[in-house]
Amino acid sequence: MEIYFWAFLVGGLICVIGQLMFDLAKLTPAHTMSILVVVGAILGGLGLYEPLIDFAGAGATVPITSFGNALVKGALQEAENTGLVGILTGIFEVTSAGISAAIIFGFIAALLAKPKG
Repeated sequence: MEIYFWAFLVGGLICVIGQLMFDLAKLTPAHTMSILVVVGAILGGLGLYEPLIDFAGAGATVPITSFGNALVKGALQEAENTGLVGILTGIFEVTSAGISAAIIFGFIAALLAKPKG
């Protein structure tokens, strides 16, 4: 039961940071999302994001910061296995399912939704 509390707290804190970036810094959604992905990538590269995932579970894996972590994690794993080319292939290997799902479900939503205006 304790893991749910920490997942809620950490995930909520990440979302609050994003909301503050909207409200106080007046950043666009694209800027905010990009910054959160880069922060997740930096934390992943420094080895700090995996302990956060171990601690908070879905509270750290669901927000967009986890995508940045996944990019770096995949690149580093493949770079170890195949060298320099692995940096590019590792990024796509680890994140391809999520990107594909976003494209497919976005397309289906576009077919089913009525456009405004």
